Amino acid sequence: MTDPNAIQPSELDQLPDRDPEETAEWQASLDAVAEAAGPHRAAYLMRRTLERAEGTGIALPKLLETDYVNTIPTAAEPHVPGDPEMEARITAWNRWNAAAMVTRGSKHGVGGHIATFASAAWLYETGFNHFFRGKDSGDAAGSGDQLYIQGHASPGIYARAFLDGRLNEQHLDNFRQEAGGNGLPSYPHPRRLPWLWEFPTVSMGLGPLSAIYQARFNRYLTNRGIKDVSASHVWAFLGDGEMDEPESTAALALAAREELDNLTFVINCNLQRLDGPVRANFKIVQELEAQFRGAGWNVVKTLWGSTWDELFQLDTTGALVRRLREVPDAQIQTYQTRDAAYIRESFFGSDPALVEMAKLLSDDKILDCFHFSRGGHEPRKVHAAYKAALDHKGAPTVILAQTVKGHTLGEGFASKNANHQMKKLTVDEFKAMRDLLGLPIRDSDFADGQVPYGHPGAGSPEVRYLQERRASLGGPAPARRTHPLAPLPAPAEKAFTSFDKGSGSQNVATTMAFVRLVKDLVRDKETGRRWVPIVPDEARTFGMESLFPSLGIYSPKGQTYEPVDRDQLMYYKEARNGQILNEGITEAGSMADFIAASTSYATHGEAMIPFYIFYSMFGWQRTADQMWQLGDQLGRGFLVGATAGRTTLTGEGLQHADGHSPVIAATNPASLTYDPAFAYEIAVIVREGLRRMYGEAEPGEDPNVFYYLTVYNEPLPQPARPSGPGIDEGIVKGLYRFNTAESAGLSTTANAPRIQLLGSGTAIHWTLEAQRLLAEEWGVAADVWSATSWSELRRDAMDADAALLRGEERVPFVRQALQGAEGPVLAVSDYMRQVPDQIAQWVEQDWSSLGADGFGLSDTREAARRHFGVDAPSIVVAALAQLARRGEVKAAAVKEAREKYGL
Repeated sequence: MTDPNAIQPSELDQLPDRDPEETAEWQASLDAVAEAAGPHRAAYLMRRTLERAEGTGIALPKLLETDYVNTIPTAAEPHVPGDPEMEARITAWNRWNAAAMVTRGSKHGVGGHIATFASAAWLYETGFNHFFRGKDSGDAAGSGDQLYIQGHASPGIYARAFLDGRLNEQHLDNFRQEAGGNGLPSYPHPRRLPWLWEFPTVSMGLGPLSAIYQARFNRYLTNRGIKDVSASHVWAFLGDGEMDEPESTAALALAAREELDNLTFVINCNLQRLDGPVRANFKIVQELEAQFRGAGWNVVKTLWGSTWDELFQLDTTGALVRRLREVPDAQIQTYQTRDAAYIRESFFGSDPALVEMAKLLSDDKILDCFHFSRGGHEPRKVHAAYKAALDHKGAPTVILAQTVKGHTLGEGFASKNANHQMKKLTVDEFKAMRDLLGLPIRDSDFADGQVPYGHPGAGSPEVRYLQERRASLGGPAPARRTHPLAPLPAPAEKAFTSFDKGSGSQNVATTMAFVRLVKDLVRDKETGRRWVPIVPDEARTFGMESLFPSLGIYSPKGQTYEPVDRDQLMYYKEARNGQILNEGITEAGSMADFIAASTSYATHGEAMIPFYIFYSMFGWQRTADQMWQLGDQLGRGFLVGATAGRTTLTGEGLQHADGHSPVIAATNPASLTYDPAFAYEIAVIVREGLRRMYGEAEPGEDPNVFYYLTVYNEPLPQPARPSGPGIDEGIVKGLYRFNTAESAGLSTTANAPRIQLLGSGTAIHWTLEAQRLLAEEWGVAADVWSATSWSELRRDAMDADAALLRGEERVPFVRQALQGAEGPVLAVSDYMRQVPDQIAQWVEQDWSSLGADGFGLSDTREAARRHFGVDAPSIVVAALAQLARRGEVKAAAVKEAREKYGL
C-alpha cells in the first residue's frame, strides 16, 4: 500500500538541479511557515511569490483557479465617468418596463422572461453608457462593436429602446405577438426585427461560438485589407448555465491561440439555470475560471459588491475566503433567501474565526452582503471589469460576474428555482419594486389592475443623458444596418460557359467541377478577393489543394515554418492575408466562419461571398441548428455538400453515406437546395446565386437566402449543355428535359410505350443508362429530365396553391414543365424517396419514385445501388411495372426483367 506521506515523483525529477541545497532551503522555509502560521498562510505567500514572478517576466505555469474573490480590488477600481445617479434612474426605468412588458403580455399567454435581465441589468447598462460603440463610432465607422445579447434578457433591451424613443408602448404591448407585423420577437432575431438585432443568440451555445468566430473574422477582414475593423470589439453576454452547451466552449482555444483581444465574454453567474442551480454541489465560477484559464484566456472575476469590503478586511486568518470557496452554489442561493440568524449559524458558525467575525456584524450588514451585494449589481465594479478587458492585450477576456437572478423583483422572485418560468408580478409586487427603485409611479396609475409603463418624458434629463451617451459612443446599440451597397459586378461570363461544351472523354466529378469554377471566380478582378473559401480539414479530399499556393490559408501569424512540401507545386502555404479558412476538424467552427462572412454586408458594410464545402453527411446532420442561425441572421453564400449521396462514397459506409441532407435542408425557408447533375448546371446555379444575393435582385425577391448544392465525388463524363430555350430557367426553377428517346438516338417504334424519367444529381447517369436499356431491350421510349431542385419545385407549387386561395390563377412550374409529357413519371435520386416525393401531389401524370432509403453500407457503388434498388436495371424494372399497371406493357415483362437482371 502506498504511503500517502511519501514524497511523490515529480516531472522535475528528470531535470538537473544545479543547486539541490538551495532547493531544499526553499522547501524547508515553506514547511516552516506552514508549521508556524498554518497552511493557509503558506499558500498565501506562495500565491504572492507566483504573482511576483509573473510580474517580473519569469515564465511559470499559471494557476487555473484563484480565490473566490474579486480579481480587481476596490482600491484599484478606476473612476467611472458620467453621472452615477442619472444612470441609476435610467436603469430603474429599464428594469420596470422590462418587467411590465412581460407581465402585460402574460394575459395573452405568450410568456416571457423577467428574472434574467433583472440580474444582468447593470452588465448591459454599464456597457451601453460607457463602452459599446455604435455604427457611427469614429474609430469603428460602419461597424461599431458587435453585441451578442443573452436571449432571455431581450425585454431589458426593448425597454432601453423604448426609453430612447426607438420603440413605443404599442411595440412593447406586441412583445411576442408578431403575426400582425408590428410585434417584437421573443429573442434577438434579425429576420424578425432587422433594424435592431444583429445576432440571434437562441439556441443557447451558438452565441458564444459565433462571437469567437466573429472576432476572428474581424481580424481576417483587417489582415486581408478588405476593411480595417481593428477598433471593433465583440461582446458576448452569456449565462453560466449556457456554458454547459458544448458549442459554448468549443472554440476557446482558437480564441486564445489567435490572441483575440478584440473579444470579451461576459458570463452572468447568477448560479441558476432554467430549473435550479447550475452547479448545486460545486462552484460554477471556479469551474469556468479553470476552464478559461486553461484555454489561455484572461479571467476577471467580479463576484462581490463593496459591502463585502469590510468583511474581507476583517479576514486576517483567511477563514472567510476558505469558507466562500467551500460553500456550494446551491447553499449560496439559499443564503440569498434566508434570515440573518440562519446565515450566522450556517455560514459563520462553521469556524471559530468566523464566529468572532460575525459578532462584529449587524443583521442588516449580513443581509446586505448575502441578499444583495454582488459585483454584477454595482456599476463601478462592472466598469472596472470592462475597462480591464479592453486594456488587456494578447488574449481574449472572460468576465465572471456574480449576480442574483431576479434581483429587485422582490422576495417572490429573487433566487427562486422557478423564477425562469415566472412570467408576471402582482400589482403589490410591482408597487414594492417601484418603492425599491424610487420611481415616480402613482398607485392610481395601476388602472384596472394593469401595470403601467413608465417613461420620464422625451425631453427629460434621463432621456437626454441616455441619448448623449450613445451619441458620444457612435449611435444607438444594438442596431443592425444594411448599408446601401452597390451590387457586386457579375464575374466574366467565360467562367460560367467553360462547362457548356462538356468534358469530352475526360471523367470529371461535380465536386471537381465546382472547385474548378471557384478557381476561375476568385481570379475575377472585381469580386475575386471577396470570396471566402471555408473547409474543415478536407481540402485535399475535395481537390482544393491547388488553391493553397495561389490564395493562401489564413493565419494571423503567417507561416513561421518551412512546409514539408515546399518543393511541390501545390504546397501548404499559410499567410497573414490568406484567403482560405481551413478550420481543422470542426464543422461547427466552419459554420460559424460562414455565418460571420455571410453577414459581413450588414455587420461591416462589406459584401463577402463565402462558400463552405464539407462532407454532406457531416454538414446539415451535425450543424443544422447553425444553418437555422444563418437563416435567422440573414446570411448569404454557398453551402456545398460534397461527396454527396448514399451510394457514391465507395467503401465508407453507414456514417458517411448521405441520403438525407436535402430533406433537412428543405425544412429551412432560407435555404435554396439544389442537386445538380452536370457541371454546366452548377455554373448556372452559382451565377444565379451571385445575381440574387449580391447583384440586382428582382422586385419581391429576397436576397437574404443561401444556396445548398450537393456535389459528388464520382468521376463521370460531363455532357455538353443541351440546346434550346428554357434550359437556364429550368435549371434555376428545378426541372428541365435533358433529352428525349429520339434526341438520344434511341430507336423505338412510333407507338412505343413512353415514360418520363426524372433524375437528380448522380442518379441521372443511372437514369440515362436505364433509358438506353428500356429502348434497346424492351421497346420503351423514355424521356430524361434533370431535376436540379425538388424543394424549389415544391416551394413554387405551394406558392401557386396559396395564390389560388387568394383567387389568382397560377400553375405550378412543375406542372407547366411536364404538361403534355406522355406516360407516367418515375423519379430517381440517390437520397430517400421522400426527396423526390416532395412534388408528387402536383404532378398530373401517374407518379412513382425510387430512392436510397435506410442505412448506408460499405461496398462498391454498383453493389450499393443494387442493394438500394436504384441502379439502371432497377429503374428499368420499376418503369416496366408502372407501364404494366397501365396496361401498356405485358405484366410478364416485369418478371422477365427481374430475372434477366438478377433482381
